[in-house]
Amino acid sequence: MTQPRYTPLVQSLPATVPFVGPETQERERGAPFAARLGANESVFGPSPSAIEAMRREAAGIWKYGDAQSFDLRRALATHHGVAPENIQVGEGIDGLLGYLVRLVVAEGDAVVTSDGAYPTFNYHVAGYGGVLHKVPYRDDREDIAALFARAGEVGAKLVYLANPDNPMGSWYRGAEIAAALDDLPEGCLFVLDEAYVECAPEGTEAPIEAEDPRVIRMRTFSKVYGMAGARVGYAIGARDLIAAFNKVRNHFGMNRMAQAGALAALRDRDWLAHVQDQIARSRDRIAAIARDNGLTPLPSATNFVALDCGRDGAFAKAVLDGLVARGIFVRMPFAAPQNRCIRVSCGTEADLDAFATALPGALEDARGG
Repeated sequence: MTQPRYTPLVQSLPATVPFVGPETQERERGAPFAARLGANESVFGPSPSAIEAMRREAAGIWKYGDAQSFDLRRALATHHGVAPENIQVGEGIDGLLGYLVRLVVAEGDAVVTSDGAYPTFNYHVAGYGGVLHKVPYRDDREDIAALFARAGEVGAKLVYLANPDNPMGSWYRGAEIAAALDDLPEGCLFVLDEAYVECAPEGTEAPIEAEDPRVIRMRTFSKVYGMAGARVGYAIGARDLIAAFNKVRNHFGMNRMAQAGALAALRDRDWLAHVQDQIARSRDRIAAIARDNGLTPLPSATNFVALDCGRDGAFAKAVLDGLVARGIFVRMPFAAPQNRCIRVSCGTEADLDAFATALPGALEDARGG
């Protein structure tokens, strides 16, 4: 019988799923979660004006979305004080990372990231045959100096860093990142993932010119803007690099309802401030629950808190499993020693009440009853 003739590269890859979604886990456990605190979504939701804009656009959903995302790109350019030609809109940061890797990475090319950092980037690199080189975290932060040094050693085409970081919630001041660029190897492109920067303290955003050819920055509407299901992200970079995306991107990949919603969300500064306040309050509550149960909350500049369970990865996994069994969806870092933690997304008061109720039993089970 005829079979697809996969490439040798595809034949060599495992059938990888970077994250097991909560819906999959709910089907497997045969019950819904009482609190969805694992995917770093914003349970506080999008701006009401964004919801209304998407409702209005629904009647026109028979049309493809604007292939240029013209209005959204113009608004984003104004927001950031750059030219529209410095902005590329895509299907979330995940989609944009895939396009970027497709542009830059050929089979055998070196790419540098942190061991345990956002795995979807690694997934794209493997899919195009790149060779990943990883450096460990230092003090629960991605190590910029080590990343850039490793990039020089292996001749990397890309080096990836998230600021603030997922999964640890740690961060650098933007000025530190800008200063570190002096050590970026020649010919290496720095991928700066700023998905959580709207959650972070003032001064976290890196003061980097959009036309700096060494850097491409990634942003999203999935976190503070509360539109994870709409899949809207954007890149800020030099015009030539941004224009190159048009060679490989899906020109009609953007849903027109999502485009309209993102445009309205960007304009609603009051809602953004409201959500930022809710995130800060929720982080404080998660930290208090952790301390009440003998765990150590790590400082966070994101919409989640990493909780140090005080032992190793096996113990943290047992705590996570105990929470899942009690209807609380959370996740944890993949690599040691960060996998001594569980990661809890910000939630409503009801969500965090459920977490507070479930955590003592999960810890008791993990400690052997």
